Amino acid sequence: MKPRHLASIAVATALVLGTTGCSMISPQATTIEYSAAEGVNVYDSGPLDVRNAFIVATDDGAVGNLVAAIVNDTDESHTLRIELGEGSSAQSFEQTVPARTTVSLGADGEDPILVEGLYTPPGADIPGYFQSGDGDGTLISVPVLDGELPYLAPLVPTVTEVESEG
Repeated sequence: MKPRHLASIAVATALVLGTTGCSMISPQATTIEYSAAEGVNVYDSGPLDVRNAFIVATDDGAVGNLVAAIVNDTDESHTLRIELGEGSSAQSFEQTVPARTTVSLGADGEDPILVEGLYTPPGADIPGYFQSGDGDGTLISVPVLDGELPYLAPLVPTVTEVESEG
């Protein structure tokens, strides 16, 4: 009788360890940070955080609008320095964010940042460097999207926008 109990315990132990063993050594997926939207989140760029950054471009990818939410959780105003592209074709922009506010480029009445000479087709990525305050800044791939989705269509630059900026 005793060997039968031991065998039952051994089988039950093997079954429990076999079905839960993977979770004992695997990282929990809920603890891994990722961007759950179209764009990318930029951390460690300084005191400002950039959320859901992406570019909505024309069909040929020549011009696009940078859309993002820039969060300032500090008690001071800070400026976010943005560089899109690489080499001699890189373009620089600045956006000041008052203390304890969020600036939503492309939403809430805020204009997106017009990026001319983009020449990156929708579906590709463009290197983006984001830096604020005394932070070292972060280099990240920013996705370029088109206006095919209904909520992105109003963000595609129009000829009027491009002419008024130029």
